[in-house]
Amino acid sequence: MGMNDWVGNSLMGLRGESRGETGATHELTEEKQETFHFTIGPYTDPVMTARPGDRIVVETRDAFSGKIKTEQDKPSEKIRMPFANPQNGPIMIEGAEPGDALAVHIESMRPRGPQPRGTCAMIPEFGALTGTYYTATLNDPLPEVVRKVHVTEETVEWSDRVTLPYKPHIGTLSCSPEIDSISSLTPDNHGGNMDLPDMGPGTVTYLPVRVPGARLFIGDAHACQGDGEVCGVAVEHASLTTIRVDVIKGWTIEWPRLESDEMIMAIGSARPLEDATRIAYRELIRWMVADHGFDQWDAYMMLSQCGRVRLGNFVDPKYTVGAAVSKKYLAQ
Repeated sequence: MGMNDWVGNSLMGLRGESRGETGATHELTEEKQETFHFTIGPYTDPVMTARPGDRIVVETRDAFSGKIKTEQDKPSEKIRMPFANPQNGPIMIEGAEPGDALAVHIESMRPRGPQPRGTCAMIPEFGALTGTYYTATLNDPLPEVVRKVHVTEETVEWSDRVTLPYKPHIGTLSCSPEIDSISSLTPDNHGGNMDLPDMGPGTVTYLPVRVPGARLFIGDAHACQGDGEVCGVAVEHASLTTIRVDVIKGWTIEWPRLESDEMIMAIGSARPLEDATRIAYRELIRWMVADHGFDQWDAYMMLSQCGRVRLGNFVDPKYTVGAAVSKKYLAQ
């Protein structure tokens, strides 16, 4: 069975407005995007409109807008924070209204651009094991180090010693909040910079719709990433990411959710990290009760035995956790 064959039986496939039919294909190139966005909100001009079931092929930029070209470049000289993590969009989705959920099926991700396509870096006062703006210390920042990485559709060539598999995911995926415009570096209940390694090809992400048309933003493709994104930066790369969108009417969710052929996952973002975990598990329990017929306390106790946690990032202004359960335990 192919990676995406299960989607017809997913929540998106069964309840989406497109009824599983694929519509038009749109191309969102860098030229068409023209202006990339560093906040996610209701005040920017839409770049295109799509209908439920449509496919969108997106040319994303890397988190540094392609400005870090060599290992001699210093991020502090090339990037002025918070102008990092450029977003494509907003994409308007016809028929999406507040109280609905937007389904985003990531069909495929491919690296693009000249080699070395990938960039990892240590950035002053950014990362898990250094003092930051939010974790203030008197210690000097860690050194600025840049690693440029060859990335193919099979491998991430980290060093002569280590070759990693190409396991891409989208770091930042969002609908617009109702009133706020939020930095593309920050995750919250709208989605945002969750940096969740599961959010890659062959999965469907569900986002709460809070404004008419949903206003979908997407960017920050990673060639690979470990749990936590501990130095603050994955292997960032420009991508050609193909998504298919749908609208689930009247399915009101408070936080993003994710589905694969094997599991369902609820996603929470907060500080401290334990609060993000609490949000994720609470939302997973609510999902199991509302859509899978579980008693709340039975689900709570059961997840204590078989729940799984995935750490997105614990470097951003808020930290992200996904709480998941295998679909084999949801079957009636």
